[in-house]
Parts: sequence; C-alpha cells; structure tokens
Amino acid sequence: MTAGPGAAAATVAPTAAPEPGPWRSTRFRLFFAARSVSLLGDGMLMVALTTAVLATGYGASGVGWTLAAWMGPTALLVLFGGVLADRFTPIRLMVGADLVRCGTQSTVAVLLLTGRPALWQIMVLMAASGVATAFFQPGIAGVVPKLTPAVQQANAVLRISEALSTLLGPALAGALVAFLGPGEVFAADAASYLASACCLFGLRGMRFDRPSRRDALWRGLGRGWQEFRSRRWLWSVIAVWAVYGLCVFGPAMPLSAALITQSHGSRGYGLVASAFGAGTILGGLLGLRLRPRRPLLLGGTAMFAFALYPLAPGLGWPLPAIMAAQAVAGTGFALWGVMWSTSLQTRIPSAALSRVSAYDIAGSITVIPIGRALAGPVADQVGESRMLVVSSVIAVITIAVMIAIPDVRNLTAVRPEPAPTSDPEE
Repeated sequence: MTAGPGAAAATVAPTAAPEPGPWRSTRFRLFFAARSVSLLGDGMLMVALTTAVLATGYGASGVGWTLAAWMGPTALLVLFGGVLADRFTPIRLMVGADLVRCGTQSTVAVLLLTGRPALWQIMVLMAASGVATAFFQPGIAGVVPKLTPAVQQANAVLRISEALSTLLGPALAGALVAFLGPGEVFAADAASYLASACCLFGLRGMRFDRPSRRDALWRGLGRGWQEFRSRRWLWSVIAVWAVYGLCVFGPAMPLSAALITQSHGSRGYGLVASAFGAGTILGGLLGLRLRPRRPLLLGGTAMFAFALYPLAPGLGWPLPAIMAAQAVAGTGFALWGVMWSTSLQTRIPSAALSRVSAYDIAGSITVIPIGRALAGPVADQVGESRMLVVSSVIAVITIAVMIAIPDVRNLTAVRPEPAPTSDPEE
C-alpha cells in the first residue's frame, strides 16, 4: 500500500477495555440480516435488468434508458429522503421503501413471465424503485449508532457483508438467468426486499431523536445544509470526493473493464473483480481490528492504495499483477469506508444524521455518472491507457489534498455512549 503524508500519525491507539461486539445486540443482528439480503438483491438487480431488457429485444440503448430511469430518481430525491427519514424515523421509511421495491420487482417479474413488457413499463417500474432507494439510503447512517455502541465494528461488519453480496449477487443472478430466466431473477430480487422489510419491521420499537421543529421539506433541507456546512472536515471531504468521483471513480471502472477484457477476456475480468471484492473483505476485517486515534487520517492514507485500480490496467500489467493491485485497492477503499461512516455517525447529532448523510450521498455519487459519460469521449482523444494513468495521478493528488486539511487529518475518534434500549441481550 502506498504510504501517504502523515502516515506515522495514523497510529492505532489501544483501548482501555474491549468494546462489546455488535453481535451481542439482537437489533444489530436483525439489521445485519436486512442489509445482507437487501444488498444481495441489489447485486442481482443489475444482471437481471440487463438480461431482461436485452432478452425482450430493446438492445443496449434500452439498457441505458432503464438504468437512467432507475438511477436518476435516486440522485434527484435522496436529499428529500434524508429530510423524511429524520422527520418520520429511518425505520419507517426503510420498511416502506423495501415494500415498494418488492412491489416493483414483483410486477416486472410478472410482466416478464407472462409476455413481452413494453420498455416504458420497465422504465416506470424501475423509476419507482429508484424513488424508493432514495428514501431508503439516507436512513442507514441514522440507524447504525442506535443498534450498538460498537459503531466502528458494526460498520466493518456491514462493509464485509456488502463485499460478499457484491461478489455473490451477480453470480447468483447469472446462474438463475442461465437455468431459469430474467423473470425468475426479478422474483428472487423481490423476495430479498420483502425479507429485508420483515427484518427491519422487527426494529420498529427503536427510539430516534427527531428535529425539534416539523419544518416544511425545503426548510428541513436548509437546516440539514446548516449542519453540513458548519463542519469543515465534513464538507471538505465531500468537496474532494466530488473531484475524485468525476476524475477517478467515473472513468476507472468502465475503462479498466474495457482494457482488462480486451487483454485477458471476460474470465480475466471476472478474476480481477473477485480480487477487488476479496480486498474489500480484508479492508472490512481490518476495520474490525484497528482502533485509530485519527480515523480519517488512517482511512485517507489507506485510500492512496485505490490509485492502483486504474494504474495497473492503464500500464498493461500482467493479469496476476492486476489482481494483486485490485486486491490492495479494495482493501484501502473498504477501510476508508469504515472510518468515514463511523466518523459521520458518531459526530453528527442524531436528529440531523439522515439529512447530513443525504448530502454526503448526493455529493459523493452524483458526479460519478458524469465522469462515466465523459470517460469514453475523452479516452477517444487521449487513449484509454493514458486516461487511466491520469486518473491514477489525480487519485493520489486529491487524497493528498484531503488529508492535508487540518480539520480532516486531526479529527479524533469518538466513542459514543450506548443507545438506550429495551433489548434484554444488550
């Protein structure tokens, strides 16, 4: 892993006494089950959607339109999802969102199993699913600190589950498509959201802090923005991350996939993707063990490793070297994710956490589709390999800028007090 500035300062401070693990909480186990099965469904959805649209004869342009219909509402409405999650509590919104997604996926399954659906029908249903996702995602940050005092460990476990689901979801969907069909994959996807809703319903008795005033939506957004901009470490990271998403995350995935597939075939790309997934699992395991005094400094230093993601295929390394590079990149990416999520969840007031998380999501992901859209035209002009090498250089520069900001690198870890609970096991 590439060393970064101030790496020596990111030392791990020993704790006076071990924290109780998140598994002791029945509520965490329910939430973990809900997230795991929901993430598995998310992992299946891309394969299911692509194969369904292609199988019904709408071609690559149809795939693009349906993906846009699915992802667009999420990007547009996630801020409102944060406001509503803080107002009505995250669990209510997440259960409702899962039930909506179960309904949309079930309807697509029925349409595929009984005939040839029109493209507009699939697009409308996927747009409804995207709206539900916008209302689901911001609440996750608000729930985790209420489940267990071991917030960092909980985030690490959830990160490992996400990595496993990312690996297993597409493989399971591919097997179902091969032996059954895309309609059956959508049915399985619907079942995953229903199972998630049932698990989350078991958390309905949790207590959440709510805003003192029931403002209108726009005023609620404004109060969330005040919480967001009042913390320099928070908006500084998101500002840097927007550049990173545009110049690194955006072009890295499609161009890397294209180069690896051209040089090593689809099997080689599958091995590389699996190596990255294995790295994210390792990063999650490190997040379980490490107790940094300055979490964002440690996580930022680890993120230097992600520069290898575009660099290895850009320089045309042999397949084993690319796999090793991707594993290291995945480790750094996952460790950063654990440290960032924990910092956010332990330093933002509970009553505003979903709204602030929505600003985090919006600022972090909305530029990625722009980066992906621009990657092809720019690569046509300068070449795919050169574009990836430039992305790698930008990755190093942006992370260096981020951890050079005093409010970011000097942010210290916070140990939250245990959340009040009636769970006899806690």
